[in-house]
Amino acid sequence: MPEVKGIKLVLEDGTVFEGKSFGYHKSVAGEVVFNTAMTGYPESLTDPSYKGQILVSTYPLIGNYGVPKDDKDENGIPLFYESDQIHISGLIISDYSFEYSHWNAKNSLREWLIQNQVPGIFDIDTRALTKILREKGSMLGKILIDDEDIEQYNPNTDNLVAQVSTKEKKVYGNGKHKVVLVDTGAKYNILRCLLKRDTTVVQVPWDYDFTQEDYDGIMLSNGPGNPEMCTKTVENIKKAIEIGKPIFGICLGNQLLGIASGGSTYKLKYGHRAHNHPVIKLGTDSCHITSQNHGFALDNDSLKNDWAPLFVNVNDKSNEGIYHKTKPFFSTQFHPEASSGPTDTEFLFDDFINLIEKSKQ
Repeated sequence: MPEVKGIKLVLEDGTVFEGKSFGYHKSVAGEVVFNTAMTGYPESLTDPSYKGQILVSTYPLIGNYGVPKDDKDENGIPLFYESDQIHISGLIISDYSFEYSHWNAKNSLREWLIQNQVPGIFDIDTRALTKILREKGSMLGKILIDDEDIEQYNPNTDNLVAQVSTKEKKVYGNGKHKVVLVDTGAKYNILRCLLKRDTTVVQVPWDYDFTQEDYDGIMLSNGPGNPEMCTKTVENIKKAIEIGKPIFGICLGNQLLGIASGGSTYKLKYGHRAHNHPVIKLGTDSCHITSQNHGFALDNDSLKNDWAPLFVNVNDKSNEGIYHKTKPFFSTQFHPEASSGPTDTEFLFDDFINLIEKSKQ
């Protein structure tokens, strides 16, 4: 690739950060968001929920363990990634490690970004940048190479889910419980967590009428962007609520289940993107440390009579899950499948399977 003369981040308020390039050489625009996790960049970069976003890592040293091999399991699912490609639009870090060392490393982060045509910028004061994003909220921004200017782009005005969802129905596994995975940008670890619990998983596109399927339970996946864009998914969830078989939603799935039940959502000031968000299960003293990645939240006050909050965020009191008071429906705003992050709440997949077994009786 030709030598880059200059690379900079330009925020929509006019703030400019000059840095050095370590990725693909092209100008990009998107929503600038930050993640405070210390590890897990291969998983984060391949998480479809980051579609359209320029990701800032607040942890200063990135790249020191490279990126893993692209090995797949017996179902053809990558062992170490959350989708088949990088979904972020650009990566912003403080210090890039040109040396990497890890038993499972195949490539450097730089090589991987170049292969996926994603720009990376380092030698940025990410603490100063994060301070701006915390005070003013998530902002539009652009990474500019050699002063090649482009228009600002707001990903939340597009249907990002339609861009990242599977295009066709796929079947994985051969277990006794048949689960429909509604793919609004599903991470592979949701699939892995289901498959190791004796399930057959039918993965369907975001706008597919899954109520026509013969199923035991429905998994509503995570995904990017504004939940209000997923009107077709919400219509199908409403039908599934009428059918009454168990439903488990994660992240965007929590918001869509909430909207289908009559609730509403709003955009958080700067979102939750980290490995260490504490959530409390309401009615208990039980606190869990969770992995999170979302920019929108469900409004607790908008929930209808039959629904109630299940978890609440300790930091800002925002909704972290809901449940139906009499029927087998529940969801979480955080990621019980983690990948990356703490696996403390993976037991919720067992709770979902227990609901399926109970409803079969």
